[in-house]
Amino acid sequence: MGGQGEQAPWGPGPFQGTIRRALVLADASRRHAVDSAVAMAASLESRGIEVVLERDARARCASGPLEERPDLVVVLGGDGTVLAAARLLSEDPVPVLGINFGRVGFLAPVPAEAAEAGLLDVLEGRAIVEPRMRLRATLPDGTSGVALNDVVIARPSAGPLLTLSLEADGERVSDYRADGLILATPSGSTAYSLAAGGPVMAPSLQGIVATPISAHALAHRPLVLRPDALLRVGVAPDADTAGELVLDGQPLGRLAPGEVLTVARAEPPLPLLAPAGQDPWRRLRERLGWSASFAEA
Repeated sequence: MGGQGEQAPWGPGPFQGTIRRALVLADASRRHAVDSAVAMAASLESRGIEVVLERDARARCASGPLEERPDLVVVLGGDGTVLAAARLLSEDPVPVLGINFGRVGFLAPVPAEAAEAGLLDVLEGRAIVEPRMRLRATLPDGTSGVALNDVVIARPSAGPLLTLSLEADGERVSDYRADGLILATPSGSTAYSLAAGGPVMAPSLQGIVATPISAHALAHRPLVLRPDALLRVGVAPDADTAGELVLDGQPLGRLAPGEVLTVARAEPPLPLLAPAGQDPWRRLRERLGWSASFAEA
């Protein structure tokens, strides 16, 4: 990528970076992903690119920050493995190419059987950069984390309903009696938020989806808020329980009664790489099982 770290954040369009160092991460639970990662590392090295190969992506991503910043991260696994890589890169994002060896693959647009072709698209400048919005959540004690998919405030598994308040830019939005509240990015709109009844947002859109989880009042519906909104989520002072704070499926802490969580857009976005000319709606059709067209019937 040579010097890209000092340039402006990656924007949408063709990938034009120079790759001198690459990190290859594989899902250790998928033998074919590990085998493909070994072959991909060899292919990169044959082109004079310095490669660090990690056969257990989740273990590496949980072990601490990178010693050297790569120019490219190649992830071979499912969406969970890509999310693990995103956590590893939370403070210094670099382009990520996801090769799908999982079941869903919203964040890994390259099919496993096209892994080598997907890598060539990147090396030869044909891949497209999809800047993915992220969120930063900050607890009152200063503890913070970055989420690519969603920030969730949820009741403990055996606890009573939470009483939550939501503000946007200092203005009251709503109060909720619910199992929790999901604040999702467009990428996360196809994850937990979708299961809770939230809308699907195209990844190229900007916005924050606020989706209540099993709200007591039927009138509470998901909302799409401005991407630059400063959000504050509070647990009522007289609430019977604290809320559990979870970012992309990983616990970050607890929000006690009377405390307020701050959530805002995290800059820069994560530059996710995708094959040129790929139909984004086809990804949704295939992943969500939408019915065939009339022409195919």
